[in-house]
Amino acid sequence: MTIYIARRQTMGDLLRRSAVRYPERTAIVDGDLRRTYRELDDAVNRAANALADRGLAKGDRLALLGHNSYGFVVTYFACQKLGLICVPINYMLGAGEVGYILEHSGATAMVAEDALVPLAEAGIEAASAGIAVRGVIGEDRAGWEPVSLWTGHADGSEPLCDLAVDDPVELLYTSGTESRPKGTMLTSRSLIAQHTSCFVDGEMTPDDVEVHALPLFHSAQLHCFFTPSIHLGAVNVLLPKAEPGAMLAAVEAERATKLFCPPTVWIALMNHPDFDRRDLSSLRKGYYGASIMPVEVLAELGERLPAVRLFNFYGQTEMSPLATVLGPEDQVRKAGSAGRPALSVETMVVDENGDPVPAGEVGEIVHRSPQAMVGYWNDAAKTAETFRGGWLHTGDLGILDDEGYLYVVDRKKDMIKSGGENVASREVEEVIHAHPGVAEAAVFAIPHPRWIEAVAAAVVPRAGAVVEPEAITSFCRERLAGFKTPKYVVVADGLPKNPSGKILKRELRTMHAGLAA
Repeated sequence: MTIYIARRQTMGDLLRRSAVRYPERTAIVDGDLRRTYRELDDAVNRAANALADRGLAKGDRLALLGHNSYGFVVTYFACQKLGLICVPINYMLGAGEVGYILEHSGATAMVAEDALVPLAEAGIEAASAGIAVRGVIGEDRAGWEPVSLWTGHADGSEPLCDLAVDDPVELLYTSGTESRPKGTMLTSRSLIAQHTSCFVDGEMTPDDVEVHALPLFHSAQLHCFFTPSIHLGAVNVLLPKAEPGAMLAAVEAERATKLFCPPTVWIALMNHPDFDRRDLSSLRKGYYGASIMPVEVLAELGERLPAVRLFNFYGQTEMSPLATVLGPEDQVRKAGSAGRPALSVETMVVDENGDPVPAGEVGEIVHRSPQAMVGYWNDAAKTAETFRGGWLHTGDLGILDDEGYLYVVDRKKDMIKSGGENVASREVEEVIHAHPGVAEAAVFAIPHPRWIEAVAAAVVPRAGAVVEPEAITSFCRERLAGFKTPKYVVVADGLPKNPSGKILKRELRTMHAGLAA
């Protein structure tokens, strides 16, 4: 056991080691609050010991519901120090959905932001969950203990925990687009291997200052950017949400060097009047993910932020989540690509039998890596299906070119089959984005009496532009085969998105299901 403790590297160990290396460096900026690594580590130890006093122990599940905040960070790392399995929950869910996660995970503790306590309580009631320990971030709420009280616990020593590197430390629930959400079990080995890929392929360093505006309950912001930044000992600026004006102000005020946004948020930043008024000269690295960056948007970013090195991170929660990276030198040469496998990842494109397909042919994207989850919580059948043949099957369709660069064609569920022909929504979106009047676009399938499925598009005009549906149809018809051209175009003020900025096509399919009626 003593040898094991001396050699151990868990998520809880990362914070302590950064605090030893950089005790007086700023770890967290949250509004007017600033905490050094020494102060953060001390607060986390005290909170973990307070949770232990309340009967929580290794393997217990603690649900965490909140916007990005210092209290969120303290709670997350207190779980890691104590060996609890943290269950971050999307604050955009309804009470029934929160209740499902509480019940499915078997959570016995919950920490919620003060403004989200009503949602938490409704979720607890919906689940009839036995949440014995309840903590609140922010203002006091009846029946909920302030997390700030836990950080003042008398014992600031490092908690003793027999935690192995392959013990689950986190349950991240997938978006549930096809069925009920699945609990993805991530371990210290998964996450730290993923950090290493991010460090090398994302050119991350301890000198970075990063603005974290996308939600920490989401794997991309949490594990591609925030926890790697803590691992390195870099500076982390927390914003409660991805509001473009606040993000631009934070970059200027804190001299941020790094920023991650999905393409929809990069578009919103460039459309904001402060984009050209703020001093963004400190930015050196920009990251995008959740979807491929439209070529026109990529070109505009290159013109307006010429000093920023851009990276496309592609992956999924089950991979912790990074799988492939498109680096700065390839952004133009391989525009539209998700890049090549990250440092710790093998990637293939396979047919229905699991055999590799030739370069240029479409198949399912699969991975092998120590970053992979160890399975789905309480779902052995789905775990076995996902890991069949010794590869993690993603459900994404893609193509590898002759240089080994991956192109994501579509999610299997987003591939449109119109009149017997396959239409990749991604290809049609790329064409629509080239229209000078379009800011955002999403292409999806709707039921059709003749074609079974028809291609439909929702577009958001650029500020000041007037876009007519017929103009979009004509624009596409000149550039695409007839069966790929949208038969229906809807002009909208905005597109439905989840908090990470990913467009929710399932909502578009539901909203516009009657277009062809």
